[in-house]
Amino acid sequence: MARTGFCDSRQLLDLHMTEDRQAPLRTWTNSCVRRERRVFAEGEDVGPGQHCKPTQDRRWVTIQRLPISAEDGIIMDYAPQDESVLSDVYEEEALLKYLNRLPGPPSLRELMPGLLRREVEVAISKLGLLYDKTYAWDIFSDMMRSQLLCSLPNAELPKHFSDASRAILVDWLIQVHEVFQFSEETLYLAVHLLNRALRLIKVSISGLQLLGVVCLFLAAKKEECLLPEVSELCYLMENAYSKKQLLRMERRVLTGLKFDLFHCPPLHFLLISASIARCSNKVVWMARYLLELSLLEGQCVVYLPAQLAGAALRLARRILQEAPSDGEMAWCIASSIHVGSEAALLSIMQIMAMAAARAHSRETRATYIKFSTIQTLHVSMHPALKAAAGLLGLSCSQT
Repeated sequence: MARTGFCDSRQLLDLHMTEDRQAPLRTWTNSCVRRERRVFAEGEDVGPGQHCKPTQDRRWVTIQRLPISAEDGIIMDYAPQDESVLSDVYEEEALLKYLNRLPGPPSLRELMPGLLRREVEVAISKLGLLYDKTYAWDIFSDMMRSQLLCSLPNAELPKHFSDASRAILVDWLIQVHEVFQFSEETLYLAVHLLNRALRLIKVSISGLQLLGVVCLFLAAKKEECLLPEVSELCYLMENAYSKKQLLRMERRVLTGLKFDLFHCPPLHFLLISASIARCSNKVVWMARYLLELSLLEGQCVVYLPAQLAGAALRLARRILQEAPSDGEMAWCIASSIHVGSEAALLSIMQIMAMAAARAHSRETRATYIKFSTIQTLHVSMHPALKAAAGLLGLSCSQT
């Protein structure tokens, strides 16, 4: 710790803790259930309180949701749907099987935008990221646009700082994050703020740990409902810094960042893509492990969140050698989310593969330990990870 400028911090809790963690409040919200209405055949008896709408064939159809204001008894901007539109509703599985029988790639390319939109809406609804999926596509479109603000122009660090000292600090922040049982969004935001602050604020080596704690504190203020006391944060640093110093650093960081705490976490792109691609739980956990390992790698700050998520998911599938359950069609739809060239994705996959191959023997092992529990399906201990670099054609000497 002396050579990195960190104080001897308190011994953190065991990352193998078996206590059940409380889920963040954002996951408590339930998605609205689709409203279904029975359409009766012509001449069929209609009971009291039931609505009759004659149609030629008898079936169950899903009626399009009204605007939110309709639930309060006020219907705004509502236009009746054409019968042909209502009858053109397919279940997800049946739609994918139908697309698998399409004659050629050009037809699939024409259908891809509409199909991607439907799959994104379903995925966001399943993940509980949004209360009402009416605005799911608008929010996803904004995510794709705003992620351009989340990457840095280069990976160079200021003088006196190295990638090794930064990795040690991020590893320690991961442990503190686990102690307070913060959400994963808080961790990704904290590391993003740290990456920006290191390039915008003049900080000495002795103040590097204080800067990391302040970034985690600011991320928690934005993402969490319950916050730790300032005295608790000082206690974890062996009271090497006072409350006054911590609050002063917080003002410096907010001023340097111009109070801009926005971040579009790659974890959201990963979960949406995995849901669309029908990935198994083990593939998802492996991808999450690889994605968190990228936080320790300074080279990854120049890539977009969607690129990091796409590379992690693709590498996880390759490591586990797991064939998709619904064929390659669902994977093609999910892959259309990932922006950038194949060369960029391959570069990220190489960085993640090398990090995974040496994670068990590195000094910074918090993520390795975190993902070695039964809750995470022991993905960090998978034997194929040691040879992950070989799957991409890299030699062992490079890892």
